[in-house]
Amino acid sequence: MIKHNTIVCGDCVKILSACKEPVADLVFADPPFNIGYKYDVYEDRRKYDDYYAWTEQWMGACCAALKPTGSFWVAIGDEYAAEIKIIGDRLGLHLRNWVIWHYTFGQSTKAKFARSHTHLFYWTKDPRTFTFNDAEVRIPSARQTTYADKRANPRGKVPDDVWSFSRVCGTFKERVQWHPCQMPEKVLERIVKVSSSPGDLVVDPFSGSGTTCCVAARLGRRYFGIDVSEQYVTESTKRLADTLSGRRETTEIAENPELLRAERRKGLRAYRT
Repeated sequence: MIKHNTIVCGDCVKILSACKEPVADLVFADPPFNIGYKYDVYEDRRKYDDYYAWTEQWMGACCAALKPTGSFWVAIGDEYAAEIKIIGDRLGLHLRNWVIWHYTFGQSTKAKFARSHTHLFYWTKDPRTFTFNDAEVRIPSARQTTYADKRANPRGKVPDDVWSFSRVCGTFKERVQWHPCQMPEKVLERIVKVSSSPGDLVVDPFSGSGTTCCVAARLGRRYFGIDVSEQYVTESTKRLADTLSGRRETTEIAENPELLRAERRKGLRAYRT
């Protein structure tokens, strides 16, 4: 059973498979990439067939827990991007975008071009009815900033499918020291804002450093995180408490029906395309 606004320790496949009905408005998954990261309890070097079968299991569990109008995002590296796409297709999901997150501070290389990107797959369960809050993520267009074109939309434009955000480096204030692979809050902010509305439930099956839950809580969404590491759950729960410190209004929106309805009236909507 899913208890809202918590991060729990356990196997995401077992926990999500136990849901009797779809509960998630948005699922964001940043699974182990199977490239040898040193997690505390998870072995990040599985044989290909084992990793593929496990990926089918957790993606299937996430899909089953997703509401008919829900969105499903997956972050993955080059090594298994094609496999993730194939599995998503087989699950009957509808690919809206194959986003490339381009980051600065990539690793230095001598014998090949340095990798400076991660794949972000964006699916919806229904091809026509889903949440896409474009007004929440619009950015200034070149027509506005460069050409002073009077035809430019004053609200800006929806971002392209190549996003440029820095990785979370060791010297950044945002950086936690107890997790080897931390997703930047700015990436999750865009995803949570565009694919969910205040009061919606955001689920992260690989909660890790807790970024998804922290961002969801800060933006007035309910959240549910899962991780196999007791240490990561403990530390990310502390991070979450620190994030919410001084932001009582966010918690009120997530838990107060009247405030929630007021937020929804501000124009956040589900698009029919």
